[in-house]
Amino acid sequence: MKTRVIIMNEQGAPSVMQEQTVELRSPGPGEVQLRQTAIGLNYMDVYQRSGYYPMATPTGLGLEGAGVIEAIGEGVTDFKPGDRAAYGGAAPGGYAESRNIAANRLVAIPDGISDEQAAAVMLKGMTAEYLLNRTYPVKPGEDVLFWAAAGGVGLLAGQWGKAIGARMIGIAGGPEKCALARAHGYADVIDRNAEDVVARVKELTGGAGVPVVYDSIGKATFDQTMDCLGSRGFFVSFGTTSGTVPPVMAADLQHRGSLYFCRPTLASYCAARDDLVNSAAAVFAMIEKGALKIEINQRYQLADIVQAHTDLEAGRTSGSTIITV
Repeated sequence: MKTRVIIMNEQGAPSVMQEQTVELRSPGPGEVQLRQTAIGLNYMDVYQRSGYYPMATPTGLGLEGAGVIEAIGEGVTDFKPGDRAAYGGAAPGGYAESRNIAANRLVAIPDGISDEQAAAVMLKGMTAEYLLNRTYPVKPGEDVLFWAAAGGVGLLAGQWGKAIGARMIGIAGGPEKCALARAHGYADVIDRNAEDVVARVKELTGGAGVPVVYDSIGKATFDQTMDCLGSRGFFVSFGTTSGTVPPVMAADLQHRGSLYFCRPTLASYCAARDDLVNSAAAVFAMIEKGALKIEINQRYQLADIVQAHTDLEAGRTSGSTIITV
């Protein structure tokens, strides 16, 4: 069958992405063919497209999506044609009308969850889950500092942390994004464009600093994150939208109060099938009980993928973004 896909022949600016119509083969052993109804847009896509994460080309892009299974390959027993399914963090190739994908990277979408919700929440939701539940298990009553609080992961993390009982402190840029973060679980929000982040954190914590900071910004915020941590605090670096973090010096961690530094990834936390299924189930359960509201603030057509990437890199998006086909 024919399907429209986005291909890049080289890494670089958004303009390297081109739409093509290709022949899609039947699913192979262990694969299913998924007709996609919604595709998630993530900053990881920018890393892969730009060359920050080197990739062999030509290649597709896109790590998250949802849709309906139209065919199954040999050995697939967990799914059948007609089932709704979603994925987050699978092999690149999500920017497409239909695609073949390994069945062990898919999860069933519960009846109470829409395809758009699933496509918008899989990667970001499972990121929030592993960060707050497993990388640093947040406890009720703790102060938690989260950069990019109005971003896709940030809005989910604010709600997740509030449901745990933590005091969520967000950092966002500008009044609109700060208001958005406050509406999604953050007890306090610091405007990085108008306030001294470190001074404000010290004020909010009585000078003690916070036990954990989740930082997806990277190079530009590294020093501020270090300065916001209290004794034996955890620096969780899970993104580098401003560039790679500088080298972490063991002596510096010691002298700042026996700090911990880690650089986790969703790929590691959901590499095992059971971890993937359990993480997705936790996300869906949070949605179904009303603790997690999915904020889809941007929608683009597949043909407008260049504009979608341009807007994401320029910081013109908030919450989740989906691509429709």
